[in-house]
Parts: sequence; structure tokens; C-alpha cells
Amino acid sequence: MKHLIYCLGILVLVLTYACSSSSTDDVSDPDPDPDPTGKLTYDDDVKSIISNNCIGCHGATPTNGAPFSLTTYDSVKDRINGIIGRINNASSPMPPSGLMAQGLRDDIQQWKDDGLLEN
Repeated sequence: MKHLIYCLGILVLVLTYACSSSSTDDVSDPDPDPDPTGKLTYDDDVKSIISNNCIGCHGATPTNGAPFSLTTYDSVKDRINGIIGRINNASSPMPPSGLMAQGLRDDIQQWKDDGLLEN
């Protein structure tokens, strides 16, 4: 009898949990695209690439012989052709440590192709 009550209690808990789950808890797309147009933006996609790969030398005060800063949207946008040329240059790449991952380089090119959107 004790065993039957225990099983019945578990069944009630399971049914209660299953019925209380909301349809808004759909996890089929846990990371929805913040930009439904699919276009890359500086703030969402490119800024972190520049920060992680370029700011070490191209900071607010450029160091290690870097001739300019890349700390703002305008500075990156104004130099995008040169940036793309250098990040894809196998013999003289930027960053000097070697070519960054192809996906990151593709994102920068896609951002340009998408119209250099800020946000």
C-alpha cells in the first residue's frame, strides 16, 4: 500500500509539472537572432573582433608603431578597406601574430557588404 501511494504521488508531481510548463518556454531556438534582417553591425558583430584583435596596438593611444587608433565606429568604418586588405594579407597580416580566423575575417567583410551598419 505504501508503495502504491508513493508511485501515485510521483505521478501527480510529473503530471503537475508537465501541465504547468508554458508554451513560451520553447527552447528550439535558445539564441534568437537579435537582427532579423541578418545584417551584421559594428556594435553587435565587429566591435568585439576589433577589440580582441586590434586594440592592443590600435588603442586610444596607438602603440608598437601602429599609426592610428581603431577604438570607434567611425575610425574602423573610415579605414575598412585597409583593414580588410591587411587582415587577409598572408605575407604582412594584421594582427602581426598571424591571420585571424577565417570566420572573423568573413564577418568583417560581410559587415562592409551589408553597408557598414553601426547598430
